[in-house]
Amino acid sequence: MNKPIVAIVGRPNVGKSTLFNKIIGQRRSIVDDTPGVTRDRIFAETDWGGSYFTIIDTGGIEIDTEDTIKTHVLEQAKIAVEMSDCIVMVTDINTGVTAADSEVAELLTRSGKPVVLAVNKVDRIGETPMEIYDFYTLAMGEPIMVSSLHGYGTGDLLDEIITKIPKYTEEIEDDRIKVAIIGRPNVGKSTLINTILVEERMIVSEIAGTTRDAVDASVSNEFGEYLFIDTAGMRKKSRVTGDIERYSVMRALSAVDRADVAVIMLDAVEGFAEQDSKVAGYAHEKGKGCIIAINKWDLVEKDSKTMDTLRKKYMNDFSFMPYAPIIFLSAKSGQRVDRLFELINFVNEQNSMRISTGMLNEVLARATARVQPPSDKGRRLKLFYITQASTRPPTFVVFVNRADLFHFSYARYIENQIRDTFGLEGTPVRMIVREREGK
Repeated sequence: MNKPIVAIVGRPNVGKSTLFNKIIGQRRSIVDDTPGVTRDRIFAETDWGGSYFTIIDTGGIEIDTEDTIKTHVLEQAKIAVEMSDCIVMVTDINTGVTAADSEVAELLTRSGKPVVLAVNKVDRIGETPMEIYDFYTLAMGEPIMVSSLHGYGTGDLLDEIITKIPKYTEEIEDDRIKVAIIGRPNVGKSTLINTILVEERMIVSEIAGTTRDAVDASVSNEFGEYLFIDTAGMRKKSRVTGDIERYSVMRALSAVDRADVAVIMLDAVEGFAEQDSKVAGYAHEKGKGCIIAINKWDLVEKDSKTMDTLRKKYMNDFSFMPYAPIIFLSAKSGQRVDRLFELINFVNEQNSMRISTGMLNEVLARATARVQPPSDKGRRLKLFYITQASTRPPTFVVFVNRADLFHFSYARYIENQIRDTFGLEGTPVRMIVREREGK
């Protein structure tokens, strides 16, 4: 079962993004918030009353003067309706019910999805403004008064949301390696999944038809147990507007969130594009094990030097994640698909590796002896101690005398020393600096 998804929708200037920020800012149990392609916050993992869900800020309904309001309402409503288990429609008490509000309400009501109506900017506690009764005309149930600025009413809003979404508590223990296949449209993501399913013929189950056009395929073979998360929904190409593109990215990000390993797939014929680095960058920031898969290798004219030349090029394209292994394959013919399974297993192990404190401090002592820590105005950086705090990704805490002296370049040096000693291939590494006084 996937986490329920709650989308916040509304026309511009109703305080939708402020409400989103207020909700996730007040909840200390938030896992993370996610920057999307638009560089705005798109969604966050949060919980209320023991029920976990993903909350999405859909970016607002942008009114283009060259198009009708209804066109934009339809586009935005389609995103919210198709992706969500529950929709929060935000309106503004100061402007009352507008024609755009009525359009949204009508479309959401016809969708059959649960809808919670939030009337925002009710900033005075204990008062019920007369204007609130106008919102009953939207026929969307009891309006909930909130103030996204001050946080008033957000608890009542969350209480109502919880009644309309499936209960999701803790993850059921699952030993399968969860693999997200991500990439731009038509790079061969679905072909790879289909090849795996046809060739192995040892599928435990295949679950299709979710609201996000994702396909979860459970696979058992000689390499192990896997759950493949296909983001085939990104393949829609008709009317690729800004909102539709954002929707495709949301699905990709959601797949990465659920995965242990992200396979970033590219088309060998088309090569690298900026979008590839954005999706890969998200997997990197989320600390996932990462593999760069260059598909359609069978269609490339090549000689004995082509693979090495292109490998260097892709390493430069993905220079922000030099740890990620690169594999050239053909999803259609099955070329090197077995090798992909081996890489998935290897990267998953690296991402979950735990290193003893004693071994880490031996590496730290050798590293600081070989390259002296930096100094500033006569004060030198001292590294007292290092320990591993967590896995997925491997996260290390370094205790120093002055955090401001622990420059990025020296942190990278320490990270490289750890990688040289223990491997940690295919996974990001996190370094947390803690300042304390030494003896």
